[in-house]
Amino acid sequence: MIRVGRRAGTRISRLLAAVLTAVVLSGCGDDGYQPSGPFRPLPEGPPPQVGPPSSSAPIPGDPAQPGSGEEAGDPNVVASGLAVPTGLVLLPDGSAVVGERDTGRLLQVFADRSPARELMTVPGIDTAGDGGLLGLAISPTFLEDGLFYAYVSTATDNRVVRFPLGGTPNPVLTGIPRGETHNGGGLLFAPDGTLFVGTGDVGDPALAQDPTSLAGKVLHIDVFGGAVGAGPVHSTGHRDVTALCQSLEPGEVGAPGGEGAPTATLYATDDAAVGPDAVDRVAEGGDYSVLPPLIEIPAEEGGPGGCAAAGNAVFVGALDGQRVHAYTLDGTGAVVGDPEEFLGGQYGRLRTVVLDAEGALWITTSNRDGIGTPVEEDDRVLRILPPSAAGTSPL
Repeated sequence: MIRVGRRAGTRISRLLAAVLTAVVLSGCGDDGYQPSGPFRPLPEGPPPQVGPPSSSAPIPGDPAQPGSGEEAGDPNVVASGLAVPTGLVLLPDGSAVVGERDTGRLLQVFADRSPARELMTVPGIDTAGDGGLLGLAISPTFLEDGLFYAYVSTATDNRVVRFPLGGTPNPVLTGIPRGETHNGGGLLFAPDGTLFVGTGDVGDPALAQDPTSLAGKVLHIDVFGGAVGAGPVHSTGHRDVTALCQSLEPGEVGAPGGEGAPTATLYATDDAAVGPDAVDRVAEGGDYSVLPPLIEIPAEEGGPGGCAAAGNAVFVGALDGQRVHAYTLDGTGAVVGDPEEFLGGQYGRLRTVVLDAEGALWITTSNRDGIGTPVEEDDRVLRILPPSAAGTSPL
């Protein structure tokens, strides 16, 4: 049970109403794409693996054995017994695929709390420092091509790769600087099918403003790794972009053929080594070493690891703060009032936050990351609705 005060419950209820409205709107006025048939993974030949193995990379012990949500005995838990689940994507059938940072495993988890299914292990990942499998996305035409995209650390760089289920990864974008900390990992497809990539400054803030470096940036590329526009750098001056999210608005009515393409507002979490953390509203060409953040989070409440947005609501998962922050935005995009919080201290460190078509949040815990204090069921994948006005989750 998730308990909040009456005032908090009312405000989060309004947030949930805004989210559900946005989910309905985002399903209207599609681009006319029709899948050619059921999901069929397509082979991509024998490209090189993700990266060369590293003798300095720690060798994981026996991987955790995934379990069902029922084993955890908590109706909010859809899967348990995972090892630092980081990237999470929703599939068209309503299930989700989650990637483990340290093992590279991909597992399918289910809203009905059925046992998790191990799908594959992404090879060649280097887990030194805070590296590993750091982000996950699925192709905009997933029903047709079955492709997954991942942001991973190798022994020599961070990179974006793509692969069909069970296939060997193809490099999409390589050469993103690699360090012991601040390796980034945000991945997000825009409505037009291009890809945003969030990177970190690898502990060197000067790189975030260096136009020749891919570190400390939000990058914008196509599905083959080519730059969108004048170059791959969309914004600069970031510290550690671990997650990207967007809210969508319907396109303008009156365009030939009906509604135009939806417009998106892009947000990036930015985890600082020192001082407050941030959520930035990302604009092309912006330098976020000088621009003020949309949201500033005190360090003890922060460690933003994931975000989800819809309509005028933004949800941020906090590692150090061990909670989800819920923010309401006004018509200008500015934060209104104080944030509401839920799950505070209930499940430990919270990382990925993804919003599904029913307005529920999928959230991963990160208690086996060497910093948290795991319990027997960790790590877990949660699925909850933000609290209702009655003060409890409907799930």
